[in-house]
Amino acid sequence: MLNMPHSPPKEGAKALRQSTPVAKPVTAACDHDRACGRGFSCDRHFGLCVPLRGEGHYCRRDAQCVRGLSCMFGKCHRRIPDGQEGARCKVDRDCGASMCCARHHGEQVCKRRLTLDESCYVPDGGLAFSINQICPCDEGLLCRESSGKLQREREFIYQPERTSWTCQVPNL
Repeated sequence: MLNMPHSPPKEGAKALRQSTPVAKPVTAACDHDRACGRGFSCDRHFGLCVPLRGEGHYCRRDAQCVRGLSCMFGKCHRRIPDGQEGARCKVDRDCGASMCCARHHGEQVCKRRLTLDESCYVPDGGLAFSINQICPCDEGLLCRESSGKLQREREFIYQPERTSWTCQVPNL
């Protein structure tokens, strides 16, 4: 429906059927991108040359996306400038001020450090922690167990992911 013309051609559907077909790229076997030529990449999983993909399309690696896009979390996205939140990184110094390099859905990206009163609890490992990590507390703050008062007026709701560990100003 979205790819249909705004107004039908003068001759109707017959003209659409008789019009020159759009040339489809011939898929060729490959084992690296250079074998595919301009505008194509090698899908190494299937060993076939495929057209480069645009924003929002599925991908497995950067080379499958058109210029200016990168493959993040399985889709082609606009590149985030180095050092900014969400940009790829390898170590903390690749990120800007008050940020660290941590995993997000398995991809290492710049994330902001935790601020005052944000939860800083880190589980004892497991799949969730290895896929998604959090940064440590911002400079001058420490991750400590809160000594907040219990609020017994509220109904008790079990929330195992919420803990009382937060970023706090150290007691001097």
